[in-house]
Amino acid sequence: MSRWLWIVLWCLGGGVWVAEAAAGRVTVPSPEPPGLMLANVYQRDIQLADYWVSEKLDGVRAYWDGSQLFSRGGHPIHAPVWFTEGFPAQPLDGELWMGRGTFARLSGAVRRQRPEADSWRRIRFMVFDLPAEPGDFDQRLQRMRELLGGHPSSYLALVDQFRVASEAQLQARLQAVVAAGGEGLMLHRGTSHYRAVRSDDLLKLKTYEDGEAVVVAHMPGRGKYRGLLGSLLLELPSGQRFKVGSGFSDAERRNPPPLGSTITFKHHGTTATGLPRFATFLRRRSQ
Repeated sequence: MSRWLWIVLWCLGGGVWVAEAAAGRVTVPSPEPPGLMLANVYQRDIQLADYWVSEKLDGVRAYWDGSQLFSRGGHPIHAPVWFTEGFPAQPLDGELWMGRGTFARLSGAVRRQRPEADSWRRIRFMVFDLPAEPGDFDQRLQRMRELLGGHPSSYLALVDQFRVASEAQLQARLQAVVAAGGEGLMLHRGTSHYRAVRSDDLLKLKTYEDGEAVVVAHMPGRGKYRGLLGSLLLELPSGQRFKVGSGFSDAERRNPPPLGSTITFKHHGTTATGLPRFATFLRRRSQ
């Protein structure tokens, strides 16, 4: 148990509680995840004219409640005080981003309990919605432009939203983003109100499918991976299990995602039994 957790427990509950916590008889409550709007996968049967389009940033989802940054899972993000100085005193939904192809460095910086100033100076909070605003997304976007346009903080920016005229134009933008090292596109229905559900009001478009699963076991490697991770045994929300043995860097094979953590994998459709086809490790999901 960390020194600071000892102090907090002592202040809240006294020495007896500390002794109980140290003995493993006290459960620290899990954080309450913020209610976030979640995306479905893009399908070609939508009315493109109804949607705004933006780049899908390869970052860490974050929620600003007006005074503190939180992760998607409800864990406080320990950003430096100067990073959030001057942020609006209202909720913001967005992505902490360091640039294309930098997710591993970004994730490591965001997970640190003691923020590293040099890393955080390269991070921006890219805002794409205002959860507490009552209007539809067209109105919320206008409000975001008023709120963040010319904002004095260099660590706060608005995600660029644009329209496309056709499916061909949408696919061309997707290919351009991917060719430049980006992940894909997001589509946001202009008439949608902010709802903490997964729906077609928000869609993601990529050149591959992705999913999330929980790490159940580390399978040992063989041959050149002897003594390292060979594959992960993963469990889907459905309870089905499968292995992923590719997509890992040497560093990730030496220090794999811990048991119980959630990882993101990419795949190309599913088998007849519902398992991901040609699944590859993508990243560990931030808490």
